[in-house]
Amino acid sequence: MAEWLTGRIVEKKRWNDRLFSLSIDCDFDTFESGQFVRVALDIDGERIARPYSLVNTPGDDLLEIYFNIVDEGPLTPKLAELEQGDEIFVTDRANGFLTVSEVPQCRHLWMLATGTGVGPFLSILKDQDAWQRFEKVVLAYSVRDLSELAYQQQIAEIQQQWPQKFCFVPLVTREKVDGMLNRRITDSIDDDSLERCTGVVIDEDSHVMMCGNSTMISDVTEVLEKRGLRKHRRREPGHITTEKYH
Repeated sequence: MAEWLTGRIVEKKRWNDRLFSLSIDCDFDTFESGQFVRVALDIDGERIARPYSLVNTPGDDLLEIYFNIVDEGPLTPKLAELEQGDEIFVTDRANGFLTVSEVPQCRHLWMLATGTGVGPFLSILKDQDAWQRFEKVVLAYSVRDLSELAYQQQIAEIQQQWPQKFCFVPLVTREKVDGMLNRRITDSIDDDSLERCTGVVIDEDSHVMMCGNSTMISDVTEVLEKRGLRKHRRREPGHITTEKYH
């Protein structure tokens, strides 16, 4: 059973009124890029915990999580109030299978994210494993409006480092922005606009990772299954790996 570590907030970044990142100093051992930990606060005499993917890479001095405020949620409004030096609790081990090591042999890796679901993909993209294994790595990152499109500097740095291998497609669904697709991820796969933007085809030589909104995950899975792709299992290698916290 996982044990609780006591951490301290080192930095808080506020992206907009609802989106925040926290950098945490704690005696955490190691993890694999794409995995998540449980984070908790003691609220009214009860330890309230939720899972959050790690945005940082293994070996970094600080853990980083990216989250949105859930109005009726017991934890996220309190997380958003934390400041430098405040106490927070983190499980001493990470979990999850949204990792490069779980992906079977293929040429192209697709990462489809909505909102804060981009977190684990940033960790993977900043690590080296994906770039050593795949010919092309695509990140499709969907948000409602431009203010929600976080971590743009980090993504630009990844693009500069891997210009021949990395394709980034931002999708903004509730406003039109030059250079960005104005549609949902599911629709962009249905009408082939996502593949036209990247020059890469989603086929049986691809692996698709998804993290974020559960509706997106189920809808895209249905679309991909019609193309002959199937969910990945260790006993039965496939093409689709998902992470959702619902």
